[in-house]
Amino acid sequence: MFLDTVFRPELFSNPRAGLRTRLQAALNRVRVWHEVYRQRRTLLGLDDAMLKDIGVSRVDALQEGKKPFWRP
Repeated sequence: MFLDTVFRPELFSNPRAGLRTRLQAALNRVRVWHEVYRQRRTLLGLDDAMLKDIGVSRVDALQEGKKPFWRP
């Protein structure tokens, strides 16, 4: 999954990883969180016809849209 390629916990626990590498990993994590947040908010804004077009029920959209941004 996409999050697996961006969030790599070993970078934070590895004492040999440089500061720059750790900062880049943290920044990438924040970027992914922001994108997930944005997509979930957009999903909540879709009307029933749009949800039907993409094959998602209103209930599923609400469940996904209300998840915290840090949860996959």
